[in-house]
Amino acid sequence: MKLTTKKLSIAVLSTALAFGVSTSYTKEHAGAAIDKNRIVIAGSTALLPLTNQASKEFKKSNPKIKISVSGSSSIAGPQAVTKGSATIGACDWDATTEKVTGLSTFSSLEAHKIAVIPFAAVVSKNNPVDNLSTSDLTDIYTGKIKNWKEVGGPDHTINVYTRSVGSGTRVNFEKKALKGEDIKDSGSNVSKAASSGAMKTSVAGDNYGIGYIDLAYITPSSGLKALKYNGVAATVANVKAKKYPVWGYGYLITKKNVSDANMKFIKFMQSSKFQNKSLKSLKFIPVKEMK
Repeated sequence: MKLTTKKLSIAVLSTALAFGVSTSYTKEHAGAAIDKNRIVIAGSTALLPLTNQASKEFKKSNPKIKISVSGSSSIAGPQAVTKGSATIGACDWDATTEKVTGLSTFSSLEAHKIAVIPFAAVVSKNNPVDNLSTSDLTDIYTGKIKNWKEVGGPDHTINVYTRSVGSGTRVNFEKKALKGEDIKDSGSNVSKAASSGAMKTSVAGDNYGIGYIDLAYITPSSGLKALKYNGVAATVANVKAKKYPVWGYGYLITKKNVSDANMKFIKFMQSSKFQNKSLKSLKFIPVKEMK
């Protein structure tokens, strides 16, 4: 089942509206210097619920600082910072030091660790499958397994949903869930979702689909079911207990001479007050709780 451009565009727009996100930063700021009292965040959609919530709270105590938040993919974050169209790039890996095949490393920028992000393979809540092994997931995402009956499900083609290269969710899923195997992007049963929001919408609406996403998007009303991984549930508790391995760190990436307003926002997100309340409520894990 191929995703159409129209469906993806609606899904992305719906996600943006649901989180109250500004999507116009590129046109507004590209090619022009951004005011030092303005914060423009671009990049990861896995971190989008978190950066959006932080912006709402930060505005209350800093009304003179303007903030806009948008999301597309992790790689777009440091790219936008480098180009000057954003002041902060949200990214699901440390793009300043970590080498990812086919992607640039932004050594001239600075990374600020803000969260632990748990990820999960997901299916529609109507799908009877509730557990997949490492080999099951690897074989599905490399095209070796194409029917649900091969993993204990119904006799039906598996509709595989993935993200494009540059997605931080994809980087972490390949590295942690697939143990370094590359996802096969081609095939009549493979579709690409443009964002975490689009992934949620697509998989929830497809009883024979499978995808991957961070736990912030898996809510009682999402229509999604997080699959167990080798029999271990995808939960915050299991990540912290080191029983569930599919997780990564989230970063805010900036230029090294970032403005005081932007650094103040970063420190706000790293503060104990935000980490221990809002961050936890969205199913992220405070950085200090991972040892």
